[in-house]
Amino acid sequence: MKHNGKKIYLHKTVLTIGLLFVGFTMLTPLLWMISTSFKPETEVFEFPIRWIPQHSVGWANYKEVWGETYRFGMYYLNSIKVTVLSTILQILISALGAYGFTKIRWKGRDFVFLLYLATMMIPPQVMIISRFVVMRELKLYNTLHGIIIMTMFSTYGVFLLRQAMMGIPDSLCESAKMDGASHFTIFSRICLPLITPSIATLAVLKFVWTWNDYQTPLIFLNDRSLFTIQLGMKQFATESGSIYSLVMAAAVSATLPLILIFLLGQRYIIEGIASGAVKE
Repeated sequence: MKHNGKKIYLHKTVLTIGLLFVGFTMLTPLLWMISTSFKPETEVFEFPIRWIPQHSVGWANYKEVWGETYRFGMYYLNSIKVTVLSTILQILISALGAYGFTKIRWKGRDFVFLLYLATMMIPPQVMIISRFVVMRELKLYNTLHGIIIMTMFSTYGVFLLRQAMMGIPDSLCESAKMDGASHFTIFSRICLPLITPSIATLAVLKFVWTWNDYQTPLIFLNDRSLFTIQLGMKQFATESGSIYSLVMAAAVSATLPLILIFLLGQRYIIEGIASGAVKE
């Protein structure tokens, strides 16, 4: 028994060391990016890599990036506006759709949901022209509001929250109805609190998708004052592409919100996806 216990311990130790090595390998580009953002340009491509800058410039690179020359703060605010509003609206719309597809009985409900789910097979690129025409006719082209409206709907969001709501017993909702509760009361006070992990999962995923979205702003925005962080990064790389220390400072600034959001919501992600995946 002791011999088997030692073998299991040794196996776990080797596995842990291997996973730590793989994890460090995956984090190496991020660590190099952070290190480079504090270096003077002359130390950027030194080899072997000097992880701690010999002549650190401190926050000078960040001050230049966030100064008036590159207007990085403007791109940041535009991205925050689009990402936060579209995330909140998508969670609300997806939750309402999920409630309608699970807790309200109506003829053809399951068939309509299958048709709705089938739209996930349509590549987003196919609808670019039609979206462009609609946004132009509605006078929403080249506006942040148009971007928000286009990104606040999600078939996957409805599917994820529907799967979570299916785990809520119908008897619980029926009891609330017998006590005089309306659909809004059942939705807001019973269903939403019980699917918090799935909502948090959708919020994190949606935030990351929208923050990193490059295609939609590229097609539907042409005013530089409305550029999001991804278009701003492209513009910034074009203007200062040869100054890699500044590019890395900008990249760290663009990545930091994603890291913070993931750290705050990562404990819900596995639980939310798992709870939505096991429902029938």
